[in-house]
Amino acid sequence: MRIASRIRLLAGLLTVGLAAAGCGGATVDTGTSSAQPSTGAGSSAPAAGGTVKIAINPWAGYEASAAVIAHLLEDKLGYTVEKKELAEQVSWEGFENGDVDVIVENWGHEDLKKSFIEEKKVAVEAGSTGNKGVIGWYIPKWMADKYPDITDYKNLNKYADLFKTSESGDKGQLLFGDPSYVSNEEALIKNLKLNYKVVVGGSEAALIESATQAQQQKKPLLFYFWDPHWLFNKVELARVNLPPYTEGCDADPKKVACDYAELDLDKIVSKKFADTGGKAYELVKNFQWTNEHQNAVANDITNNGMSAEEAAKKWVDANPTVWAAWIPK
Repeated sequence: MRIASRIRLLAGLLTVGLAAAGCGGATVDTGTSSAQPSTGAGSSAPAAGGTVKIAINPWAGYEASAAVIAHLLEDKLGYTVEKKELAEQVSWEGFENGDVDVIVENWGHEDLKKSFIEEKKVAVEAGSTGNKGVIGWYIPKWMADKYPDITDYKNLNKYADLFKTSESGDKGQLLFGDPSYVSNEEALIKNLKLNYKVVVGGSEAALIESATQAQQQKKPLLFYFWDPHWLFNKVELARVNLPPYTEGCDADPKKVACDYAELDLDKIVSKKFADTGGKAYELVKNFQWTNEHQNAVANDITNNGMSAEEAAKKWVDANPTVWAAWIPK
């Protein structure tokens, strides 16, 4: 796994196992229900469907997408949704034992696709989410203003002392997030000969808090982050320019010496769900929105005191022309 992914789900999620979920796969509508889905916000509830099991990976954007899909499945199609808070790798394992039907937002993971889609044949791709995923290294904007050449990776060693912490010792610190985010950081530091050490912050929340303080209090910080994310609307950040991505430059995880590729984020579902999920599967497959849509819902969840369900309903009520096309006819 060479693509990392991502305040509300904390590092404790790593310990969540699938063993506790004794269910044996999805029990979903076969598409034969006579109930007609409604696209009106104020319509009566549809007839009951089945149960859909959605993995919830630990970052706010994922939670936002999952919340909207879950709201529509329940409110418009009459399904019951089980949300399972799981780390990325564990989510894929759920396809094999029937504990997971849907991964809403996949950040690459070509190795997992090969294992679970091509070899084990227990999962299938379900199309793009519409979101463009970009991972990179960032610093607070004040640092780029004060040290204009610091955004070139070739100059990072010159500034390593600024980033030293008690955790990084005599090296500069590169702050990472949840340990379940699989990444290229160790290889990049080694192969680019950078005098830095990866320090794991533990969660998305830790990254956000550190970035916010770094800009407000003029504290040095080099950290791993990604877009889409609402943080870019709240905090001024500057991206460090690593060697440009070229096709295949990340093929060998140990030899990576290039920036991350821009990803077309996609949805992954179990083969069983794709075959028998009926209208629930169709909705998941049809779901596609923008980075701006996701950021709006994630911001409401994270910063505006809304539950995931409340934020999803707010977005659904305000955007009927967007989601109407996702509802199976």
